Amino acid sequence: MASFPEPGEHVPDFSLPGGRLTEGHFLRHDYELCSQRGRPLVLAFYPGDGTPVCTRQLCSYSHALDGLSDLGAEVWAISPQDVSSHEAFARRHDLRMPLLADTDLVVARMFGIALPGLGLRRSVFLIAADGTLRWKHVSWVGATFQSVHKLKGRIAALTEH
Repeated sequence: MASFPEPGEHVPDFSLPGGRLTEGHFLRHDYELCSQRGRPLVLAFYPGDGTPVCTRQLCSYSHALDGLSDLGAEVWAISPQDVSSHEAFARRHDLRMPLLADTDLVVARMFGIALPGLGLRRSVFLIAADGTLRWKHVSWVGATFQSVHKLKGRIAALTEH
């Protein structure tokens, strides 16, 4: 049976291609988990670019990036679409967080949220500055998402310790 990171456990490193919309330019490069050591990281897995719930989720997170950054956290959004799809999605909705492409669902499988033949479960993972998983929420239906208010509370609690 596969072992998935649980709260309190170290999260294995990974690298995914992606991009970030900055001042009208979509800057592409590889994102490595190890490069985020030293600050909290929110991984927001979402099923698909342009779908109604995913659009509402990522728009809400993007609009709150300054507040999340004020808490010291970065947000990466991850889905199975390729980087070109992410670029179009980011431009259409002015999404400012990095959008990463897990086209083979390698990272989704690593976190135990891959759905064979369907993609992945909408999920949020909070990784502490030391690389340990501190909190996770895995949606079974995927019709709702974790609010910015809840994320801020979880990040604030993490940074108080």
